[in-house]
Amino acid sequence: MAALARQACGWPRLLARPWACGARLAPGERRRTTAASSRRPRLEPPRDEPRVQAQESQGGLEFSQHRLEEQGASAGPASPGLGLFSRALLDMGFSEDHAKELLGLRPGSHPRQLLDIVSELILLGVNPEPVFVALKTNPQLLKLPVAQVRKRCGHLRKLGLGEGKMKRVLLCCPDILTMHQRDLEAILEVLKDKCLFTVQQVTEILHRCPYVLREDPDELEYKFQYAYFRMGVAHADIVTSGFLQYSITKIKQRHVFLERLGRYQTPDKKGQTQVPNPLLKDILRVSEAEFLARTACSSAEEFDVFKKLLAREEEEPEGRMPKDRSDSLDEDEEEEEE
Repeated sequence: MAALARQACGWPRLLARPWACGARLAPGERRRTTAASSRRPRLEPPRDEPRVQAQESQGGLEFSQHRLEEQGASAGPASPGLGLFSRALLDMGFSEDHAKELLGLRPGSHPRQLLDIVSELILLGVNPEPVFVALKTNPQLLKLPVAQVRKRCGHLRKLGLGEGKMKRVLLCCPDILTMHQRDLEAILEVLKDKCLFTVQQVTEILHRCPYVLREDPDELEYKFQYAYFRMGVAHADIVTSGFLQYSITKIKQRHVFLERLGRYQTPDKKGQTQVPNPLLKDILRVSEAEFLARTACSSAEEFDVFKKLLAREEEEPEGRMPKDRSDSLDEDEEEEEE
């Protein structure tokens, strides 16, 4: 519209060009041209000149209105003009529909805060589509102060969650931006200090299994101990298999079932077993039907009965120890008395 206004403003210059050209003619030619022009009938203005003037005035009004809207958008939260912020979202890669929905998530908040939060997430390497889904499903993210989001994003960069790795984390667990810093530090402390994962392994765990951020630190530590001591799984296998994303109930059911069928053994100190243990992906990543058909080679009825028995065993009082464990303790006490 501004281009149309400039084009319309150029009409007087275009109409004045023949007279300007006449000024460069020779004196005699100028006189003949003037005399000839005096004999010619007076030219009427073009019929569409009023239309051009109307377009010029209309273009100027719309251009001014656009400028007012942009100025109003930066004036305050109650301003109706959002053209500037919509254009900024479009430049970031959002579609027009997504930009409209994002600007309408929290009508009472300033659009500048939305742009700042979106910019921080884009800088983490997250594409516009995951950012839109995360903000739409969790609009409370827009309540966060921009300084807090910027600080949290800087912390996530130090953890290695950048360069595209934040996409899965943000989709699975957008709480990573709203959770308290002490809760995040508690999970990281379990993974680093108690489970002894390296910094790179912690980054890979958060990328593969973002749900660990929602777990209780004690339960997360117990899950690792079950994998490492009870099943004999090494740190690297725990990371690559995504072991920590599965519930401890599912892990116990399938592991103990294989163990009692004689298809799984805890490795000895040298890491050796008498039977070849199946891979973790064949135990946990597959469906129950595939697990029973290929890994356990058993029926669904037998597995259902086993799960009920295992649940009954889990409900026993904690003070009551299994028979084999109590017997071993009695033997230790007798050796100490001797």
